[in-house]
Amino acid sequence: MRRIVLLDAPSNLGLRPPAPGTVPGCCKLAGALREQGLLRRLGALEGGVVTPPRYDLGDWREGDGDFNAAAIADYTRRLAGRVEAHVRAGEFPVLLGGDCSILLGAVLALRRTGRYGVVYLDGHSDFRHPGNTGRNGPVGAAAGEGTAQITGRGQADLTDIDGLAPYVRDGDLHILGIRDADEDRAELASLAIGNHTAGEIRERGPDVVARKVLRDLQDSAPDGFWIHLDADVLDPCVMPAVDSPDPGGLLTGELRELLAPLAASPRCVGIDLTVYDPDLDPEGAGAALLADLLEGVFAQP
Repeated sequence: MRRIVLLDAPSNLGLRPPAPGTVPGCCKLAGALREQGLLRRLGALEGGVVTPPRYDLGDWREGDGDFNAAAIADYTRRLAGRVEAHVRAGEFPVLLGGDCSILLGAVLALRRTGRYGVVYLDGHSDFRHPGNTGRNGPVGAAAGEGTAQITGRGQADLTDIDGLAPYVRDGDLHILGIRDADEDRAELASLAIGNHTAGEIRERGPDVVARKVLRDLQDSAPDGFWIHLDADVLDPCVMPAVDSPDPGGLLTGELRELLAPLAASPRCVGIDLTVYDPDLDPEGAGAALLADLLEGVFAQP
């Protein structure tokens, strides 16, 4: 039986401020889920916290590349060291974010140890990079560039840490749950990056899609895969407490049915959860939903 380790990665460095002079509240995600008793409910070992640098845009301006880049790079290295140690010990890290940029720490850790895939459960493809800025707008927020960065697209101080770019090969990446109108689908298809919209998952069946992804990863990623779970993969009718609550997402039962077979695979080596913002959820309903979801999928008997 794999040993689950609960590790806090409360970095908000990759998101734009919700308003001038404020900081993104997703840094409180870990605390909110721990208040739900998640450590006990998962039967997890205590992994502690990797404390992020202070959120500070300084004199950054549009066109300067990714803001907080030096801080994100530093955080990525430190988080990667912790994740790598857990994976090498045969443990299963559950990272509580934070924004999507924490995935860089996970994939850098895995790149140091072998060839791994990523299943990216997100309402957005997060494929903004310098080559498509005419369509997606300028780069700046690393959290909106996650799939591009992990596949080696973007500024080298984030995409080529320790000379290990790409952390994930195009064919080893599967993006699930994006909205039907996502503008990056044609580019993703041209690169053989697997992707399914929320509508397609609903039509084909979440379990069917999950098992197809598992078969594909069996062929392409010899050492296993990591799961990235962004709370905005859910529809705003059940999860409004995110920075980009776009309609047309998965419902809770659909996400559970999609996630369960992926998480149950012995080739799955860890997961990160991101973007839920307790500041937008004063009653804590979103934290309760996410804790229930993780317990139902990962709890040890």
